[in-house]
Amino acid sequence: MADVLSDFSRTAFTAGRTTRAVYRLGSGPAVIVMSEVPGITPRVADFARAVAGRGLTAVMPHLFGEDGRKGSMGYLAGSVARICISREFTMLALDRTSPAVTWLRALARHEHGACGGPGVGAVGMCLTGGFALGMMVDDVVVAPVLSQPSLPVGINAAHRRAVGLSDADLERVVERARAGTCVLGLRFTGDKVSPPERFETLRQLLGDAFIGVELDSSPGNAAGHRPGAHSVLTEDLDDRPGTPTRDALDQVLDFFADRLLG
Repeated sequence: MADVLSDFSRTAFTAGRTTRAVYRLGSGPAVIVMSEVPGITPRVADFARAVAGRGLTAVMPHLFGEDGRKGSMGYLAGSVARICISREFTMLALDRTSPAVTWLRALARHEHGACGGPGVGAVGMCLTGGFALGMMVDDVVVAPVLSQPSLPVGINAAHRRAVGLSDADLERVVERARAGTCVLGLRFTGDKVSPPERFETLRQLLGDAFIGVELDSSPGNAAGHRPGAHSVLTEDLDDRPGTPTRDALDQVLDFFADRLLG
């Protein structure tokens, strides 16, 4: 375990035939923090610390990569290559939920039992961005956040519109949204990896239950976001008070606190 994770406790969680390392920090109701590619980087760990700082338990499962390793282009490429051949992550299918989500749902139920509260929060980023939506199938997940959801890969118009869930799971998500569960989504406007069509689909399906936050990354934007800005809560976060990304981070933390701490 890298030094950057030394303040987290490390355990293992098993569901079905899959056992993964899980890092925890804080106390109070749980928030499942699913890392983006390439893995649990120092910036992902910093986000988890911010969650714990709001009186919540940040729970980071190992899904891929080397825990605590700093991101780089080579590391990113290697992680993507391994993920593409993994059966746990559905990269291209339009109407299939990634198998990893089943394990994550079990983790959420376990953490709710351990941590208490009205339910569990969940945040996915990039490749895992839509996983929080898939976890919402279970009533225990009451605060789902989708940060730059990127699956399925947007190779054509149908893929860019899709949200990466089976028909049955999507029907259940819509049902829960109609019953009052809100979904928070984040992306940069110029992000082609997390296309705008996906947010339009979520607005059409979930109506007012979907809160879509889109940060301007057009050329010459006032905040100075780079043209390829992608990671709202981590790598592209400008943590200075008053910046759009800091406001987005605060909105996510408030979303969790409001729904989990009341």
